[in-house]
Amino acid sequence: MQNQRYSQSYFFLILLAILSLVFAWSAISPLDRFTWWLEVLPVLIALPLLVFTYPRFQFTHLAYNLILVHAIILMVGGHYTYAEVPAFNWLRDAFDLSRNYYDRVGHLAQGFVPAIITREILLKQSPLKQGRWLFFIVSCICLSISVCYEFIEWWVAIASGTDAEAFLGTQGDVWDTQWDMFLALLGALTAQVLLSKLHDKQMSEMQVRR
Repeated sequence: MQNQRYSQSYFFLILLAILSLVFAWSAISPLDRFTWWLEVLPVLIALPLLVFTYPRFQFTHLAYNLILVHAIILMVGGHYTYAEVPAFNWLRDAFDLSRNYYDRVGHLAQGFVPAIITREILLKQSPLKQGRWLFFIVSCICLSISVCYEFIEWWVAIASGTDAEAFLGTQGDVWDTQWDMFLALLGALTAQVLLSKLHDKQMSEMQVRR
């Protein structure tokens, strides 16, 4: 039991160290400071929540790893803005693409990661069991989260005018909002198809350890 506690502490220390390093890098001279704050705000909200709720609710290692990945995606997007991430500018130019596609990755993650988080909360805190209804409800919740995020982008744009252009990242695409929501849904479906068995295994192992 003591070895498990050390292992758990070591796991969280590694995650926190990675998060802190990327956050520090992201905060140094971002391309647009206003956009940086908007992009990293979910990280600044989520971290205290995870710490505060940990004594009563622990996620699997899979969920925590995915949360870290999503946080890194947000912080990289905040540093460069989603339309100017250098690696994706290179891909755009090398393959003659119409835009920088980093924002598409961000919105795919916006469905992929919450799908596992939502799935775990529902399985642990509700009467739902593994199966088609769980798959459907998780997908609907993730799509709803994406829709709410589009609402936030809309309200920020109204409140701040041209200051929100980098945050919106539409890059001239009139269907950008629809693409964002579709990719979030696709991410949620993909996460459940690819990771459900691993997720169930980790949750079962957590039950045994208790």
